[in-house]
Amino acid sequence: MKAWIPVLMPVVVALGAAYAAGPKPLEVVPRVDVRRYLGTWYEIATIPQRFQKGCVGVTAHYSLRKDGAIDVVNVCRKKTLDGKVRSIRGKAWIVDTTTNAKLKVRFFWPFAGAYWIIELDPDYRWAVVGHPSRTYYWILSRTPRMDPAVYDDLIRRAAAKGYDISRIKRTLQPS
Repeated sequence: MKAWIPVLMPVVVALGAAYAAGPKPLEVVPRVDVRRYLGTWYEIATIPQRFQKGCVGVTAHYSLRKDGAIDVVNVCRKKTLDGKVRSIRGKAWIVDTTTNAKLKVRFFWPFAGAYWIIELDPDYRWAVVGHPSRTYYWILSRTPRMDPAVYDDLIRRAAAKGYDISRIKRTLQPS
């Protein structure tokens, strides 16, 4: 075993350095009032995902269920704003009741994904949802348009959080 120490030591040191150089753990907002978060949100920008390919005019609607979970209905139009409507229904639930900012969302059993609220306007006019891996990112707004200065600021903050902002694309919404 001792003969392996000189061989393994550089590997252990390199892995430790790579881990230390990586982005800090993704932080969420301090507190989300779930009732204020409910309702309709427009997708302003996203890191495109295969399951949203060709989607424009994307909205998400959240409503409280009797069991305390959240109904999620995502709607988009295929390719153009007057294209065919596609929708999917899912369920979300809070996994961190201290902040209410970490949720899980399921559209297909048994698969569920992290839905973390990482930015939130004090008046709930916009929100940013991310994933700890930084491979998912959504800017949401209560309206189909967002103030360009706010959008630019959110993109700067995404970069500071370790997101590859070159992957973030605006979502076509009605004017």
